[in-house]
Amino acid sequence: MSVLLAIPARYASTRYPGKPLATLTGATGEAKSLVQRSWEAACEVKGVDRVVVATDDDRIREAAKGFGAEVVMTSPDCANGTERCAEALDVLGGGFDMVVNLQGDAPLTPHWFVEDLIKGLDDDRSAQVATPVLRCDGAALNGFLEDRRNGRVGGTTAVFAANRHALYFSKEVIPFTGQAFAPADQTPVFHHVGVYAYRPEALSQYRRYTAGILEQLEGLEQLRFLENNAPLLCVEVEAQGREFWELNNPEDVPRIEAMMAKMGMS
Repeated sequence: MSVLLAIPARYASTRYPGKPLATLTGATGEAKSLVQRSWEAACEVKGVDRVVVATDDDRIREAAKGFGAEVVMTSPDCANGTERCAEALDVLGGGFDMVVNLQGDAPLTPHWFVEDLIKGLDDDRSAQVATPVLRCDGAALNGFLEDRRNGRVGGTTAVFAANRHALYFSKEVIPFTGQAFAPADQTPVFHHVGVYAYRPEALSQYRRYTAGILEQLEGLEQLRFLENNAPLLCVEVEAQGREFWELNNPEDVPRIEAMMAKMGMS
């Protein structure tokens, strides 16, 4: 099985313009751009045949080439990372059995999250797409709830059926639970990790779908699959002691840097 891993990166983010070039300082004091750290995380994944940065911006292209990444230029008309991955696959001429989308705002993604994701989609032939979910402990859940109280999106949560096929994703914290959790407690809430694995035919079909009302309201690209009845597998992954957070807002930079310092990530 041949696997392409694409890192979609756009400069014109509504919430955080220029986000891929924002710098994160590691435990040793070295500052690297978000897109570089995402690329380095991608290069650790086993079982991937090719890693590319997919962008429409010359600034990101030059930065990516500067740290040694292969770059695929895509259209500024791509509405989200999934569309950008589909176009990158076209530019490269296809030829892959699976495409992984490691979004460029998740530099703390451990390699085993992606490896488990690839295996999960390969094993479930009924699924067209797969994405990782991570069970929240009390500390993570309380962080999500605090962000929402302050009008910020701290992350996306997921609910899924017994067969692990997704039922819904939301920027609200779902399912609702009125229970109080201690920081180390396991909770019934799952954090959606912003990584996807697609079969090529699912990517091709995605661009033919119309963005539905749920995708438009939530601003979540994966809902387009659900609104068109495309089976999407949720693969539960294990943190194995690693902390995980996505860079959604400028306020997330110090939070991620603190996590990197704690884990000794350079």
